[in-house]
Amino acid sequence: MTSGTITAESSGTWRLGDLPVRRLGLGAMRLTGSAAFHLGTPGDRGRSLAVLRRAVELGVDHIDTAAFYFSSRRSANELINTALAPYADDLVIAVKVGPYRDWSGEWGTSARPEDLRAHVEENLRQLGRDHLDLVYLRRMRQESVAEHFGALAVLREKGLIRHLGPLVWIMPGSRAPAPHLAALSSVARAPP
Repeated sequence: MTSGTITAESSGTWRLGDLPVRRLGLGAMRLTGSAAFHLGTPGDRGRSLAVLRRAVELGVDHIDTAAFYFSSRRSANELINTALAPYADDLVIAVKVGPYRDWSGEWGTSARPEDLRAHVEENLRQLGRDHLDLVYLRRMRQESVAEHFGALAVLREKGLIRHLGPLVWIMPGSRAPAPHLAALSSVARAPP
């Protein structure tokens, strides 16, 4: 057994578009409480800030978050902003857009293409940033994502987004995503 501190650097690196990142990152969903979203007990703010700072100290250079990660008391994006701003140049923030929750925590309908600018701007506001490094479109009952990616591509052209990627649900034993997705910067795989 190895003694000492294990760092994210020991996990190796991969490329997210033109961004080199370590294989070990931090998912922010549970920073706000004991259970996802408005369920469970809100987490301790000081502990959440300490976790974020310690993760970066240990070499984590990318964080996955979303504006819809919040509890009755706090938002994951606000915690990230408070703990880590001003952001290190090599820290990559990846956000999900598509679904949304109202302030009571209830899920709304999936975003239409014309709604996505507001989703991006809300993440920018909460994070205190002028651009998002990576935006994942989380599919939720959309018939086609072509119009959604078209709307996000316009925001990329305006400099609000650097890279786009889909969040693809891969079932155990299923094949990799379709080849046409290979041109995207990143494909996030999450269990159902």
